[in-house]
Amino acid sequence: MSEDICVIVPTIREYECVRSYVDNAERHGVDTDRLEFVLVTEDHCPTGEMESMLDDLGVSGEVFDGSRREAWLEDHGVGEYGHLIPAKSHAQTSFGLLYLWAHDHPYGVFIDDDTRPHEDVDFFGTHLRNLHADRDVESVRSDENWVNVLYHGAEDHGLYPRGYPYAAMDETVETGTTHVDSVIASQGLWTNVPDLDAVRILMDGDLQGQAETRLDAADFGPDFVAEPGQYLTVCSMNLAFRREVIPAFYQLPMDDNEWSVGRFDDIWSGVFLKRAADLLGKEILTGDPLCRHDKAPRSTFDDLHNEVAGLELNEHLWKLVDDADPDGEVTYATAFAAMADALMEAEADYRNGEFLAYVGEHMHDWLDCLDELRSIERPVPADD
Repeated sequence: MSEDICVIVPTIREYECVRSYVDNAERHGVDTDRLEFVLVTEDHCPTGEMESMLDDLGVSGEVFDGSRREAWLEDHGVGEYGHLIPAKSHAQTSFGLLYLWAHDHPYGVFIDDDTRPHEDVDFFGTHLRNLHADRDVESVRSDENWVNVLYHGAEDHGLYPRGYPYAAMDETVETGTTHVDSVIASQGLWTNVPDLDAVRILMDGDLQGQAETRLDAADFGPDFVAEPGQYLTVCSMNLAFRREVIPAFYQLPMDDNEWSVGRFDDIWSGVFLKRAADLLGKEILTGDPLCRHDKAPRSTFDDLHNEVAGLELNEHLWKLVDDADPDGEVTYATAFAAMADALMEAEADYRNGEFLAYVGEHMHDWLDCLDELRSIERPVPADD
């Protein structure tokens, strides 16, 4: 198999975004034979047109609506884990992670369908160079243990990204320099529409879910890492990662749950990934490549309704996993299991606190599912 980069695109509307990313790869000399696209969509969407687009572009790829996802899981012997992939949720990107895991791609890239690469930016090439970085970069910390990924221009625009805890605002930021040589995830940021939650969009005076404040390349500074013990929001609309992180990168059972908690799939998975990275001495590099975020207008109040069930949980979740340490050898899987246990054992005396134990149970199921896939795809030869 020549494809070593699995590009995962959740889409129900703007699947033609793939054309822009393929064109960008060709423009900057990235061999498109290295790319395999996995479009994660719904049964009511035009899957045939999506498949035709991939054929027309001459790139490898598959389209998975709900029915095809169920069939794939059954065919790979993990049908009992279908509950890990929530219905009608952005967190269905977890299916893409399972596909990547089963097919041995060393790299994954998450792309949202309302983004486009800047023509003058080598999108895939920059992500790959970041994952292989061996250089000095800016390091960032704050007295609140959280780093605002928009901090470079925060004195001008005052923005905090979706998922940043409210209690961690008005932080004091300190910067330094550190050397990175073990980057496991490359988080690209976004121009045009900032990635804000509904409360912050309302504060910015916008009722169409977009925010009045817009960003351009001048609002961003150099690449940086949040120091060990510091957390940051991880947005999956423009993110590359190494295959090794998948055990600690489940996108969580959002939206499709009795508490109606949603919209925190990439945010909480980013918290877990950062904790695992710190335990393993790895780095998450944030900055380039920038992409353009063209979020479609929609009711800010609809987004608020979808977010409010998890807002209080988001203030506490990172503290619950911050002390989670695995017994024995530290791996992504053991770190993730320790965090799952912390959530299951937490005295969650706040709104929808029971959801955290539910998440912890699913995290353990995620690890079991990956073990099943590994045993199926990589049988161990008999001694004789």
